[in-house]
Amino acid sequence: MYSNNSRFSRPRSGSSRSSGGSASFGGTRYGGGRSNSRKGLKQNIHHSKFIKAAKPVEAEQYVPTHTFSDFNLHALLKKNIDEKGYVTPSSIQDQAIPPALEGKDIVGIANTGTGKTAAFALPMLNTMLNDKSKRAIVIAPTRELAEQIEQECRSFAKTSGLSGALLIGGAAMGPQLRDLRDRPNVVIGTPGLIGTPGRIKDHVERGSLNLAQFSIVVLDEVDRMLDMGFINDIRFILAETNEERQCLFFSATLDPKIQQLIGSFLRNPVTISVRTSENSDNVHQDVVFYGHSSEKLDKLHDVLITAGVEKAIIFDETKRGVEKLGMELQSRGFKVDALHGDKSQGQRAKALRRFKSNEINFLVATDVAARGIDVADITHVINYSTPNTYDDYTHRIGRAGRAGRVGYALTFVSK
Repeated sequence: MYSNNSRFSRPRSGSSRSSGGSASFGGTRYGGGRSNSRKGLKQNIHHSKFIKAAKPVEAEQYVPTHTFSDFNLHALLKKNIDEKGYVTPSSIQDQAIPPALEGKDIVGIANTGTGKTAAFALPMLNTMLNDKSKRAIVIAPTRELAEQIEQECRSFAKTSGLSGALLIGGAAMGPQLRDLRDRPNVVIGTPGLIGTPGRIKDHVERGSLNLAQFSIVVLDEVDRMLDMGFINDIRFILAETNEERQCLFFSATLDPKIQQLIGSFLRNPVTISVRTSENSDNVHQDVVFYGHSSEKLDKLHDVLITAGVEKAIIFDETKRGVEKLGMELQSRGFKVDALHGDKSQGQRAKALRRFKSNEINFLVATDVAARGIDVADITHVINYSTPNTYDDYTHRIGRAGRAGRVGYALTFVSK
């Protein structure tokens, strides 16, 4: 059973959790993966790469085979799904949930924002509700995404008595150790050792987490984890899990490294591909030229007061730069907050919550916000500083143009 302070059924006691404790899955702070590992390797990207007209692809209307009530799910899950107002599954949910409920390994290829969390969370929770001895581990590339997964699992498993631990670097170790001693049904976290944003491997090597007890393994956004340099950590973690495991892998792409993981750890997986176009195809990309650095902020001001710029993430390169830019924009009357690695968990959770609820219009952030943040109504991504790599650029602008909308990306370039 879950510990008393870590039940899925327990409501949040406040708007955010303190850095030393847990309202549900164990202490955590927000943060990114190894996005800083490539500092100093900045590519010289010609500004023409930042100019591209949006070419949105008209998505075919998917006609699902099932409704959520059709799925062979535990009655409690069906009740909570109904309370959330879910009726018709997305394409990845419609196709992945039935074979996953049968215990089959799944490889799901789908864009971000297509409902992948429910596609793995519902079968996973269903298995544990039917057999409380089963345990699951969910691995995500960033702390933001791990937090979002935790919130979804909590809402689906409300009043179930199932318990979980959230293993995230940067948080106090004590609450995580306490949660693990209570043998949580679900462990959600990021890979890595002390000094990196991850904690799963750290706990394994400390002896506080025995992965041989886990027979359900979920990898979300596998491609991003490999891109961030976690391939060896992922292999280590998978090799430590129960040999009689069910694996649920979800990714936006299926490159050779992912194929190798699938071949090494999955058994006759069901592959489901519902990926459409690149997110960036829905993003109109352009540049903003500036001369002396003294006019750069005024150029940004002009952009932000332009009609149609309703909700934007503004990327800057350093934590100090983000903090300074946020204060400058705030002094000019903009509703803005900052998100970077030196913010506490509570501060970062509050900034994201304010941004999602439209209490603020603009979020100034380092690249930590380029991965794992799912906010559907962002109209603009503004690269106040150019990204280190073109891949980073693609991840940044992918925050706009979601859910079929046309988004806009503007990159500041010195003349």
